[in-house]
Amino acid sequence: MSSCPFHQPFFPPPLKNKASLLFTFFRKRRSWLDGLYERSYSMKMGRVKMPGLDLHVINQPDLVHRILVDEVKEFPKNQLLGHLLEPLLGESIFTTNGEQWKRQREMLNPSFEMTRISHVFGLMNDAVQEMKDHLRGDNTENHLDIDPEMTYVTADIIFRTILSSRLDRNDAVKIIEAFVTFQEETARTAMRTMFKIPEWLWFLSGENKRIKAGNDIRDILASIIRPRYDAIIADDTPNNKDILSSLLQAVDVDSGEKFSFEEILDQVAMLFLAGHETSASALTWATYLLSLYPEIQERAYHEVLNIAGEDEFNADQLKHMELITNIFKETLRLYPPVGFFARENTQETTMRDKTIAKGSSVVVAPWLIHRHKEFWENPNGFDPDRFSDPKSIHKDTYLPFGMGARICIGSSFAMQEAVLILATLIREFKIELQEGFVPDVVGRLTVRSANGMKIILKRRTH
Repeated sequence: MSSCPFHQPFFPPPLKNKASLLFTFFRKRRSWLDGLYERSYSMKMGRVKMPGLDLHVINQPDLVHRILVDEVKEFPKNQLLGHLLEPLLGESIFTTNGEQWKRQREMLNPSFEMTRISHVFGLMNDAVQEMKDHLRGDNTENHLDIDPEMTYVTADIIFRTILSSRLDRNDAVKIIEAFVTFQEETARTAMRTMFKIPEWLWFLSGENKRIKAGNDIRDILASIIRPRYDAIIADDTPNNKDILSSLLQAVDVDSGEKFSFEEILDQVAMLFLAGHETSASALTWATYLLSLYPEIQERAYHEVLNIAGEDEFNADQLKHMELITNIFKETLRLYPPVGFFARENTQETTMRDKTIAKGSSVVVAPWLIHRHKEFWENPNGFDPDRFSDPKSIHKDTYLPFGMGARICIGSSFAMQEAVLILATLIREFKIELQEGFVPDVVGRLTVRSANGMKIILKRRTH
């Protein structure tokens, strides 16, 4: 395995000991990663008891499998998470449970036929080529924050796939800024809920900003969806072969009803934000890791040249880019976009000889499991080659997309998109980190760098 001990990827140093409740309240209002302590990375199960929440953190693989696969009905999505995301995502498959989730998922399944690489590669590649041209500019050396660029290109790809239209950069800036606000304020609202801060005090602490941010994003999406929705309602004929057209035609097999406009908006908001935000987070971290490991970056560059030369990429070539695929997989291990999966225990049960009461919250944390000292060799180091031998990966210890019935429906799309974007960047540029820059790793709805990602892109002369 390749490793580089001189450039250990940064992550927030854990506390020596478990923090007090008061300390936890103030630390985790900014980022839930800030409240972790050293034993968090070696324990199999932990507990955090707060005034408004009894929380159990499960890191043991067989128990993770039980929660996410074997007994998924007994451990539905946490109601608190649904409440926190409702101003933005409404009642989408990301937050719903039971029969409502089942109905939505069945109605959405045909739409995801539209995300197959054979359908979307052209749209995806058009967006990536625009990204490349934008980043090239007129300079041979470009100093920039790569995070908003990754956010824009992934949002643009999702926009083209869902709505058959390019994402306007001005709209993108509004959406991205609103989502940053939504993430920041949602972290604070979560802590207020967990500590039973009276709701009448919330609006003195930013809750109005959170609700407005969610509404601003939904308003932009609604203004684009409404004309298409009205046109199809008028003549019942889809005018595009995209996800929106499929959603507009989707029918509940039991009731014969179609999605209402509000339901369409909920699902598009979920697809758009879940589809681009998670990929953008991971791709930003991938550029950071590549900048720390130039020898791995050069190997990837030669892999791209050997497979595609200077020609335009095609979908088949992506399948053969093993190293770039493994680079992204290792990025997802070290910086999983969704660092925790929140579930709720619907009946009293026992885990590791401890009773978990009905109504308790149960968290499966990829962030902790992916860095657990017992499950991974060199857990905090960057080693893409570990994925060359799948048998070396312990069962149920790698879950960036979740597992079981609620595994991310767009995981294949995300992997293909990431390989295309990384291959394009690596062939065009040498990626370096700006001297002295250290990312500020925060865990909110996704794992991001709060101070961006200051990168230097140097044009390759080939």
